[in-house]
Amino acid sequence: WEFNGSFYQPSAFLMMGIPGLEALHPWISIPFCALYLTALLGNCVILFIIKRTQSLHEPMYYFLSMLAVTDLGLALCTLPTTLGLFWFNVRRIGFDACLTQMYFIHILSFIESSVLLAMAFDRFIAISHPLRHPSILTKSTVLKIGLAIVLRGMVSLLPIPFLLKRLTYCGKTELSHSFCFHPDIMNLACADIKVNVFYGMIILLSTVGMDFIFIVLSYVLIIRTVVSLATKEECLKALNTCVSHICAVLVFFIPMIGLSMIHRFGKDIPPLVNTLVAYTYLIIPPALNPVIYSIKSTHIREALLRALRRKSG
Repeated sequence: WEFNGSFYQPSAFLMMGIPGLEALHPWISIPFCALYLTALLGNCVILFIIKRTQSLHEPMYYFLSMLAVTDLGLALCTLPTTLGLFWFNVRRIGFDACLTQMYFIHILSFIESSVLLAMAFDRFIAISHPLRHPSILTKSTVLKIGLAIVLRGMVSLLPIPFLLKRLTYCGKTELSHSFCFHPDIMNLACADIKVNVFYGMIILLSTVGMDFIFIVLSYVLIIRTVVSLATKEECLKALNTCVSHICAVLVFFIPMIGLSMIHRFGKDIPPLVNTLVAYTYLIIPPALNPVIYSIKSTHIREALLRALRRKSG
């Protein structure tokens, strides 16, 4: 502990694995390793395929590349502490290291939300204004959107580590997960955390909350456009281009909303449920997104098969 008058700050926090199943951590690490491996390899393959295939150099796949980079970042943020705990029972994480990990986890989560919104906007333009799509979403426009997404995440979350460092901590130093999460750290403080709660809620609602609302609005407009199409075949073809994105949105937002609700209102929910929802939120989307797009996107699948044929040949 560091002492400075009445100010107390722990030198480290203790991370938790899966409550009640500590003895099984080495076995539990096997599916986690499979998920991390899928996330790392899958997203690297997506990036490689898009870079090597000239026909995929268009807005939809540029945004998919951003999603893949974000998913790689999320997987790499939690992999060292999660597998370190499961394999070697390394529970200790330094205070500043914890704040750094938390900052990047939240930034990447916010970036993923914004990229999913950008992809929804891309699908809306492609279906509602197909002839104007190339002129609206040019390469420079996509680059500007990407930079704006990153800057929004970095700037909006910049005060969070400083708001946590100003708090006095005492008593428990055990986190609820094998990674650092803002509400988790905040609840260990024995000081007034109203500013942290208020700022966290405002930022969450004004970024991820607004992203989700605009994604839903985009699909309302897409459905209106699709319904007005002349034939059933055209309607199904248009909707089929959105299936992968809808799956990615559901895989990301459902556990994220669940985890936010648990941290704010789920005081009586068993710790095991909290832990499972947190792992689902941070590990499942990076692993599933490349699988979803590889299965549902004809262009990605065909480019992947061509690459495999060249390798085997």
